[in-house]
Amino acid sequence: MSVVKINALTVPEEQRETLERRFAARAGSVENSDGFEWFELLRPLEGTDQYLVYTRWRSEADFQAWMEGPMKAAHQGGGSGGGARDGERGGKESRPAATGSTLWSFEVVQQAAPKGA
Repeated sequence: MSVVKINALTVPEEQRETLERRFAARAGSVENSDGFEWFELLRPLEGTDQYLVYTRWRSEADFQAWMEGPMKAAHQGGGSGGGARDGERGGKESRPAATGSTLWSFEVVQQAAPKGA
């Protein structure tokens, strides 16, 4: 079964727009990765300053390959925008929008979809 990775990003109120803009700028960067199944950026509505970045992968090995390849390059400035930083060097826009991050890992043991989907 698939594996799910949820990255809980602590994002101050004044950085929310920046984070969302950065993720929008890199739309499409994960979709062609081998083993990738799903992505969602979840905005908090109340009671927390944590965004959730939800990705689903065919296997742990596929996730690790992405982490060591395209994702690593993007976060080190080698990709188009990266999730946490803009492409600009130096200055306010190159700093991370999140002040903290925790990665949660889950294995899918049950799933359901609407009939006909």
